[in-house]
Amino acid sequence: MRLGVLDVGSNTVHLLVVDAHQGARPLPAFSHKAELRLAAHLEDGDRLSEEGEVLLRAFVDEALQIAEDKGVEDLVAFATSAVRDASNGEEILQRIRTETQVDIRALSGEDEARLTFLAVRRWFGWSSGRLLVVDIGGGSLEIAIGIDEEPDAAFSVPLGAGRLTRDWFGSDRPTPDEVRKLRRHVRAEIARHVGEVARYGAPDHAVATSKTFKQLARIGGAAPSVDGPYQRRVLRGADLTGWAERLARMPPGERAALPGVSERRAPQLPAGAIVADAAMDLFGLAELEVCPWALREGVILRRLDSITG
Repeated sequence: MRLGVLDVGSNTVHLLVVDAHQGARPLPAFSHKAELRLAAHLEDGDRLSEEGEVLLRAFVDEALQIAEDKGVEDLVAFATSAVRDASNGEEILQRIRTETQVDIRALSGEDEARLTFLAVRRWFGWSSGRLLVVDIGGGSLEIAIGIDEEPDAAFSVPLGAGRLTRDWFGSDRPTPDEVRKLRRHVRAEIARHVGEVARYGAPDHAVATSKTFKQLARIGGAAPSVDGPYQRRVLRGADLTGWAERLARMPPGERAALPGVSERRAPQLPAGAIVADAAMDLFGLAELEVCPWALREGVILRRLDSITG
C-alpha cells in the first residue's frame, strides 16, 4: 500500500510518502518538507501564534493535495514537542481535524522514544541484543533501552537543540559563560535519568538517530549521505568532546561550511553537540552508531502492524 506520513516537527514539517507492505521495509517514494519553525512561533512562552497556525494549516492543505496526487491510500499524521508543549496546541489540532479531516495527534515524549526505538530495533534486528537509543530533536531529547521491540524504559527530556539555542544563547555565537551554564544544566537534567537506564545493564549496542547526530558524525569523519543508508556511520565520544567545545566558538558561516552541516541547522548545532556529548559521557558510551531510521519510520511500522496484525 502507499502510505503517507505527515510529521509536524518543531523546526520542519515533512510529508513522506512510502510504499509499505507487511514483511518488507518501507520504500520512500516522495518527500516534501518546509521549515516552518513552529517552536519559534510560541508566544508568551507556550502559546502557538496565529501566524504559526496559518503556516501549519497551509502546509496541511498542500500535503493533502500532494498525497492525493501521489495516490496515498492512508495518511498518518503526528506532531511533536512544539505543538505538544503549546498551551493551545490541542485546540489548533482540533480545528485542523474539523476543517481538513486530517487527524494530527500530538505524540507524548515517551511515545516518541518508544516509536523511535521500534524503528531502530527493526533496522538492526535481534542480533543487536540490548539496545540503547538516543535521539535529539528540535524540542526534546528521547532515550530508550530494551531487549525487545518495546523498550524497558523510555523517557523524554526538554533538551532539544532548537529549544536550548533559543532559551540559553543570546546570539549565534554564545559567550563562554552561556555555554558553561547550558552545559551544567544539560548534564544535571540527563544525570537524573542515568539510573533508569543503568538498572537494565550495559547496552550491547548504542545507537543515535536524528539530524543532529548525523551531522556530528559527518563532522567526525563518517561517510556522506550520498553513500547510501547501508554505510556504517559512527560517532565517537573522543571526537565529539572536542567539537562540542569548538562549535560554539565558530561563526555560523564556518559551521555551515563543515561537512554535512546545513546553513539552517548550523545555529543550533552547538547546543545539540553539548547534549550529545553529555549523553555519551554520562551513559558511558565510547561510540554511537547512527541509524538511518527514526521516529517517522517507527510510526510507519506501528501503522502497518495495526493494519496487518
